Amino acid sequence: MPAFRAPGRVNLIGDHTDYNDGFVLPLAVDLECRVDAEERGDGVVRLTSSAFPEPVELPAGGTPEPASVEPRWGRLPAGVVAALARRGRPPVGIEAEVTSTVPVGGGLSSSAAFAVALALALCDAGGLELEPVEVARACQEAELLATGVPCGIMDQLSSLCGRRDAALLIDCRSLEVEPVPLPRELALVVADSGVQRALAETGYAERRAACEAAAARLGLPALRDATPEQVADDPRARHVVSETGRVLDFAEALRRGEVDPLGRLLLESHASLRDDFEVSTPELDALVDAFVAAGALGARLTGAGFGGSVIALVPAARLDAVLASVPAARVVHAVDGAARVAP
Repeated sequence: MPAFRAPGRVNLIGDHTDYNDGFVLPLAVDLECRVDAEERGDGVVRLTSSAFPEPVELPAGGTPEPASVEPRWGRLPAGVVAALARRGRPPVGIEAEVTSTVPVGGGLSSSAAFAVALALALCDAGGLELEPVEVARACQEAELLATGVPCGIMDQLSSLCGRRDAALLIDCRSLEVEPVPLPRELALVVADSGVQRALAETGYAERRAACEAAAARLGLPALRDATPEQVADDPRARHVVSETGRVLDFAEALRRGEVDPLGRLLLESHASLRDDFEVSTPELDALVDAFVAAGALGARLTGAGFGGSVIALVPAARLDAVLASVPAARVVHAVDGAARVAP
């Protein structure tokens, strides 16, 4: 039976910049969703998962209203099926089993990993060949169809384009991806705040609308094009512009092999997300403080906020102390992107 894996992602820096045509610096991590699938001849997409009691059955040609599918966990796959049908996938059914090690609601893109792994399985069964960027676009569209959340494309593109031992500098306007090697002397450590969230139940859509309104007031295509002076009095827009600058500074420091600026940039990013964009929580703030107190160079919330996880950069010499001091902390590694699993 063919199998397809898609990793979750951690965003080193650059949150809420993707849907503003800015830059992000994520990496695919060694937590993944796997879809084992085989073709079936009745035009039905049937999914089972040990995480959910009920199977999902969908017409392989697409469902008119993915957001109304029951059981609820079938809404994202319904969105994937519909998005691929729009791109010419024939209505070939599959029987598939879904497993995942990406924590749900932890800010590590469990839904994007699921969507990407399923999309690869569906494309394989249907004989549809798409470039990685188009698969990412389809999975982004699927999220919107399933939840109504106008998410950016960072999570899907990260899962598809991940590179071992490297972060990905993504230009969210051109969708160009540049792997940037990570320093071997630093460990990437993630800790879950314990506050789970679904983006549809947060202020994510409101934040995006505020950014789009700010760009419109300035007569700009997106906040990527704004200057610090233009957004000085608008906290939401100010975060986006300053965060875009921090992403580029972080990537340049990595290229130069300069470790010293990295911790400061992480902490500045967290402060901006907390104070200007207002997407942090007391639990996330406490985790950042705990990481720094234990010896991390810096830390920040990762992902959209409102809960989820914190990412920290930790010198190898301090790793044991940090892991012992911060609850639920775990080391993650940058891995290659989504692919068919060799038999």
